[in-house]
Amino acid sequence: MGWVPEDRAPRDYQEIKTAVRKGLLMVYTGDGKGKTTAALGVVFRALGRRWRVAVVQFIKGKWKTGEAELAKEFAGRLEWFSLGDGFTWITKNYDQDVASARRAWAKCLEVLADPRYQLVVFDELSYVMKYNFLPVDEVLEGLKRRPPRTHVIITGRDAPPALMEIADLVTEMREIKHPYRAGIKAQPGVDY
Repeated sequence: MGWVPEDRAPRDYQEIKTAVRKGLLMVYTGDGKGKTTAALGVVFRALGRRWRVAVVQFIKGKWKTGEAELAKEFAGRLEWFSLGDGFTWITKNYDQDVASARRAWAKCLEVLADPRYQLVVFDELSYVMKYNFLPVDEVLEGLKRRPPRTHVIITGRDAPPALMEIADLVTEMREIKHPYRAGIKAQPGVDY
């Protein structure tokens, strides 16, 4: 066959003797843009594998987003639930925000209990925990009861430390530069 060069890639490599398959808990957090976008990349990959996927959005409500529009084309394999009241960083009605978060969390528990879903995304769930619309302990308990092969992605800034502790993967998005700081508003097709 001929000479084959030795692999000298600069990385630590340890061969895994036995492969383990389990549903992963993945968290995309941080102040930078791209948390939902990263989750949707995994959704796209899962759909390519013919998986059944559910997305529950906690904040984005009646916004007409490109991702929600595309979800309609995957009917039967991708279910999309936008259950938020919009961006409520400064609440105008705390009780309403809690009620909306509770409705969305009830939907999350419903899709978690359904073994047909191989991947579920809880978009901006960490926000509702940060603003005390949902208790962290209640969310953690619900996540522990999911089927063992169900993958879960949670997005949003300020993920609670207890969530990051039990996660299998945590990625922090860090803002270096953002067009909004230069006065450029969010744009359809790029931002939503």
